[in-house]
Amino acid sequence: MIKKLLKVLEERIGYTFKNPALLCQAMTHSSYANEKQLEKFESNERLEFLGDAVLELVTSEFLYSDLPHVLEGELTKIRASLVCESSLAHCAREMRLGSFLLLGRGECATGGRNRESIISDALEALIGALYLDGGFTSAKEFVKAFVLNDIENKKLFYDSKTILQEILQAKGEQKIVYHLIREEGPDHNKIFAVEVQIDDQVLGQGQGKTKKAAEQEAAYKAILCLKEKNR
Repeated sequence: MIKKLLKVLEERIGYTFKNPALLCQAMTHSSYANEKQLEKFESNERLEFLGDAVLELVTSEFLYSDLPHVLEGELTKIRASLVCESSLAHCAREMRLGSFLLLGRGECATGGRNRESIISDALEALIGALYLDGGFTSAKEFVKAFVLNDIENKKLFYDSKTILQEILQAKGEQKIVYHLIREEGPDHNKIFAVEVQIDDQVLGQGQGKTKKAAEQEAAYKAILCLKEKNR
């Protein structure tokens, strides 16, 4: 069952692992490792550590080459928006990475497959696994295809709420309201869902492990909605 599931993931990312155990480890959350009485190092946490570094290097190199006249401070700001937890979780949701995770039953029952911290970490672990299995080039191709795509929109993750406010102020005063519509999970690991209303119309919804993170994603979705309407 697990082998079939991971084979579908390989097809989705367009890469076949020479060492399938690396992919399996990348998708193994610590809750599953604990439940199955595996060693702690058999979860995806070490791969996440490696993937985080690879992601930052690939992103830095890409921005350095792609934006030759942008200064260091602005490059740092753009990179932060592209590799922040909310942005990575958005990328993970786009490729439905959560459906391939090996989670403990409790984590699964409390919405772990869509929890930002879990799916963003899994994405970094997958990058680490690709780096170990296929080298820097394989990891780089994945990052460019699934993380550094649609950069103009993903740059908005840096501070979506401020950007949304500025867009609406330029159009004249419009009322922005953020509503908490759902929260789930235990107190130490909650996930919040928020919607943003503009003049009483819902334009975006977001999720996050804090209300602020959920509001940022909701604002991001609202910005994309407004951009689509203005085309």
